[in-house]
Amino acid sequence: MLLFVIVASLGVVTLLVLLFSTHVRYAAGGVCMSTALLEGKTVLITGANTGIGKETALDMAIRGARVIMACRNVEKGEEAAASIRAACPRADVEVRELDLADTCSIRAFAQKFLREVNQLHILINNAGVMMCPYTKTVDGFEMHIGVNHLGHFLLTSLLIGLLRRSAPARIVVVSSLAHNFGWIRFHDLHSQGSYNSGLAYCQSKLANVLFARELARRLKGTNVTVNSVHPGTVNSDLTRHSTLMTIFFTIFSMFLKTPREGAQTSIYCAVAEELHSVSGKHFSDCAPAFVAPQGRSEETARRLWDVSCELLGIEWD
Repeated sequence: MLLFVIVASLGVVTLLVLLFSTHVRYAAGGVCMSTALLEGKTVLITGANTGIGKETALDMAIRGARVIMACRNVEKGEEAAASIRAACPRADVEVRELDLADTCSIRAFAQKFLREVNQLHILINNAGVMMCPYTKTVDGFEMHIGVNHLGHFLLTSLLIGLLRRSAPARIVVVSSLAHNFGWIRFHDLHSQGSYNSGLAYCQSKLANVLFARELARRLKGTNVTVNSVHPGTVNSDLTRHSTLMTIFFTIFSMFLKTPREGAQTSIYCAVAEELHSVSGKHFSDCAPAFVAPQGRSEETARRLWDVSCELLGIEWD
């Protein structure tokens, strides 16, 4: 009986949405109003071949930055770069291969990057996976925590020296409202005991918030800032691993942000003049946002930092 009520309710809601879809549109949210230009600046964006990553890359290019698009699929990355050049003929964009699910790929990327690029002013850790079936990275990490957190943790550690030398510099970590529902399961970080794709995603997004806060603490006084962002509920291909989420996003698409709207907070944290000394904060709709209690725990952040270093076999002061 309860199942029938739920299904019937969803049906009514869906019908109403379809009937009024021409009159209803999601409030687009905050817009980055900064007119800051980025001539002479270098920006690195992971996962820049699609969605909010691509829109962020376009905005950075329009502002005059040299934009390096780090993508797992180079072919799709080149297609995205070509569309950016078509929209902005003077765009200085290039695509480099980076697979965040493979630490060897991350190290190779960083080694080549440091050899060929002498400055890095903005690093946007944007790439991510969401609600994928249980799979492991090349190194044996559960995919969500491996890509969304550990991959970016390693990449940032390898590039932090260059960011320090290029200061003032900024790091933007794309997290999610989902961090509110996440817990760091230190006893089963890789979900080997039990697995739920939604909870694994939430854990990784909480890890993003904790990483940004702890890194900001460690970088205090270096003129390198770190902030995390919630882009909003964006209509993108991030839900491709979940049939239910794909259907839901299709039905309620008029309530969702476009990738361009979803990119605004990342752009804001990357360029807004008023944030030049703001670090360790969380933003949504281009404004400070609530952080769940578990995302404010200094003890959890430090423990996650130590565990991450141990898993990756690195030392990071």
